[in-house]
Amino acid sequence: MKRSLRTLICAALAAALLLPAVVYGAAASGSSTGEPAAAAEDSQAQDENEDKKDIMILYTSDIHCGIDEGFGYAGLEQILKYEQEKGYEVILVDDGDNIQGDPLGLLTKGDALIDLMNKMGYSVAIPGNHEFDYGVDNFLSLAEKAQFKYISCNFQYKGENVFDPYVIREIGGRKIGFVGVTTPTTITASKPTLFEDENGEFVYSFLQDETGEGVYNAVQSAVDNARTEGAEYVIVLGHLGNEEQCRPWTYADVISHTNGIDAFLDGHSHDTDQVIMKNKDGKEVPRSACGTKMQHIGWCRIPAEGEVTAGIYSWTLDDSAPEVLGIENEMSTAVKEARGSISKLLEGKIAVSEQEMTIYDPVAVDPEWGKVRMIRRAETNLGDLCTDAYRFVTGADIALLGGGGIRVSIPAGDVTMKNMYEVFPFGNEICVVQATGQQILDALEWGAAAVPGENGGFMQVSGLSYEIHTYIDSTCTKDVNGMFTGVAGERRVRNVKVNGTPIDPDALYNVAGNDYWFLNGGDGQTAFNGAERVDAGGLLDVQLLVDYLTGELGGVIGKEYSDPTGQGRIVIVEEKPAE
Repeated sequence: MKRSLRTLICAALAAALLLPAVVYGAAASGSSTGEPAAAAEDSQAQDENEDKKDIMILYTSDIHCGIDEGFGYAGLEQILKYEQEKGYEVILVDDGDNIQGDPLGLLTKGDALIDLMNKMGYSVAIPGNHEFDYGVDNFLSLAEKAQFKYISCNFQYKGENVFDPYVIREIGGRKIGFVGVTTPTTITASKPTLFEDENGEFVYSFLQDETGEGVYNAVQSAVDNARTEGAEYVIVLGHLGNEEQCRPWTYADVISHTNGIDAFLDGHSHDTDQVIMKNKDGKEVPRSACGTKMQHIGWCRIPAEGEVTAGIYSWTLDDSAPEVLGIENEMSTAVKEARGSISKLLEGKIAVSEQEMTIYDPVAVDPEWGKVRMIRRAETNLGDLCTDAYRFVTGADIALLGGGGIRVSIPAGDVTMKNMYEVFPFGNEICVVQATGQQILDALEWGAAAVPGENGGFMQVSGLSYEIHTYIDSTCTKDVNGMFTGVAGERRVRNVKVNGTPIDPDALYNVAGNDYWFLNGGDGQTAFNGAERVDAGGLLDVQLLVDYLTGELGGVIGKEYSDPTGQGRIVIVEEKPAE
């Protein structure tokens, strides 16, 4: 690309997109405060400051293979060069959940994404929960291949840290300490069996406990050790988020129980909240999050003098920045090559949909995030479609699927293999188990525990209907690893019917689902432990969905799925019925 065009694109990004950028900041512990004691000290400080440069930390999070969405890697490269041209010393870091999310990740088991991260020039990264979806050993191999450093202060194997808890980078004449922390909900958010040995004992840990003290202490120790080693600033790279189900390990929990952190760059919950909160000593700490799929790029500025600030650059158009602006650079070429390697497999048409099959609320709009995700807290037409596929192809009595495993909407029009892999990016194996009605009731209760909040284990269903009485607080119990242990009190799931008939707690039903839930305890689901497995032929979820669309539906997703809120299989009851 000619320099004049590149400069024009950089200017366009800055003027049209990067502004307005959200800015939040707090006084940094490494910044100078107070009057100099003497002229000599003032002169020495001035000499030292002359060697210091303004530092810009650019961070990404929850990319989920969205390498050509939002800003994309091509836009990120332009932003990085733009900041350098402004005089910043720039360092690039990632907050996890990068390598999983669409067919490129699934078909290469994350390898293609690591290649792109290497080319992009990342310096530091942390594992998110989805880095483990292709297996712990696979991820550890990817970490060896990475030309950047993975860190995490709370990812352990038999009580020992797998990665260094922190790393120090010298940039702009200063030492910056980066501390990594990964959500303990990884145990259930990925497949729990991935973290067990051959005897079913957990050998990997994320320092999960009921109080959060394990994580708080690990973060504090890493911060203190980085300071002792000479770090002037300490930045936490977190994959913790703000969701209620992640307590006591949210970013707010960690900040309020620690000190010495200058900024907290966070991920996991896909939010874009920019907040300042006080640590345990009452000092203000900026926390920044940059959403998902590269719709936003996060930044943290450490000036030669003054406050540490953090915020995000946002791309608000549906079409990506590289597409709209015609960006052509090294990363645009690398992304095209990566996509091209699997394009022939994905471009084939398999069906037509007469309407959008959605994961979103058809009406609600969040002023910051845009569309409001619904599939993890209520029925949707895509949830109906996917569970119908499981039930009809396997011949089971009912089908149950966690909403968190149904990832992306299917637009109206031609349906391709790419759509299939985007809906089911995990490559789960189909299972049918023979379960009692009571096991099904327990599973539904656990899946409904967070409603009206989100839960990846919220159950989309086929062949079954149920009500969730949300005026009743959930009484589900769980162990220290977040695994379901029972129901201690009144149940909020009621009026459960199998094909129109009230469920019999003592009867046996064939239940279709996937190995993530039935065999691996995904989302902490243990209700089906001990259920006899019925052979389902070893199909993967993607192939099963293709078989349903091309077979049972004859290549047309018709009007029976026209209502985005589904067919009335799940009813939310917000107020206690009159007696």
